[in-house]
Amino acid sequence: MVSATVPYVTITVSTVNVNGVRAAARKGMLPWLETTDADVICLQETRANDGELTKALAPALDAGWHLASAEPSAKGRNGVAILSRTAPDAIRVGIGAKEFEESGRYIEADFGDVSVASLYLPSGEVGTERQEEKERFMAAFAKYLAKSAKAAKSADRDVVVCGDWNIAHTEADLKAWKTNRKNSGFLPEEREWVSALLTEKAPWTDVVRALHPEVDGPYSWWSYRGKAFDNDAGWRIDYQLATASLAERAKEAVTERAEAYDQRWSDHAPVTVRYR
Repeated sequence: MVSATVPYVTITVSTVNVNGVRAAARKGMLPWLETTDADVICLQETRANDGELTKALAPALDAGWHLASAEPSAKGRNGVAILSRTAPDAIRVGIGAKEFEESGRYIEADFGDVSVASLYLPSGEVGTERQEEKERFMAAFAKYLAKSAKAAKSADRDVVVCGDWNIAHTEADLKAWKTNRKNSGFLPEEREWVSALLTEKAPWTDVVRALHPEVDGPYSWWSYRGKAFDNDAGWRIDYQLATASLAERAKEAVTERAEAYDQRWSDHAPVTVRYR
């Protein structure tokens, strides 16, 4: 990774919902950090305040990783962070919506001419306040993304928004799509919201799907229940959405699925993209 004081030539970015950073650290996340070739790693659902997060990741920080985080106001919920090989030039938290200002759902950091963001979009449940909250976040976030892309273009910068979007965009992104058509995460209006971000005239590209256009998945989340993991009955909800010029530099995208159920340290798998 080149110095953060000059534009990147190459950058490798990973994103993973850790489903509780303290549990993930105990189960195998730290050895993964020792072997990954990622330059920047976006974490979601840390479920930890800054002190707890720093303690859980202490071996990685001692090894030279830099940490930026947006801790949640609600104890044991949400939380996003960014680990990086070099210190960020700047850090911003939130999407400019007062309701979600302290929710621990969005953080972005600048590295040279690339901004990398970690997102944890709310999960929902049809007919409940949780779904209404999700829809409010989606409305506010769409506006934020439009402003972000416009500002990046004006400044000749690239942006990649990584994270758990909690929406499977197409039938190819969900194994059991037929039985989930009325469930949050695969509702028509949610899928249309993602489609609006990815139209030909829109500034964003779903990098993994662009590199794997004809495959089911690759799935990045599997329920701990039943045989979902063993049967690869998963959801692809962990995305990297990049602005056009950065998306064009994406040469490889890998979902780092564990070899066996007992080797998982989260119910999500890291999604890693190499930009050249």
